[in-house]
Amino acid sequence: MKLSREEVLHIARLARLGLTEEDVDKFREQLSNILENFEILQQVDITDVPPTAQSVMLQNVMRDDTVAPSLPPEDILANAPRREGDCFRVRAVLE
Repeated sequence: MKLSREEVLHIARLARLGLTEEDVDKFREQLSNILENFEILQQVDITDVPPTAQSVMLQNVMRDDTVAPSLPPEDILANAPRREGDCFRVRAVLE
């Protein structure tokens, strides 16, 4: 499907794009090629293809949770600038 110059200008106006004459010619050719590709795709028989949201099956690739020992509080708080017992001490953010 070949687009006319007026159709390209109409599309540009709808998209609020300012085009030069060179842009109009370039986009007329590019948009026409895209529409021709869609015309080819419309010829494909898809009667036995179920509608899907994804083209490939998705799977989570997360590992299983495993219980592991944690670090001792002394090691974690060793470089803390301020601490209170086994916790980090921070300045109040809100009054």
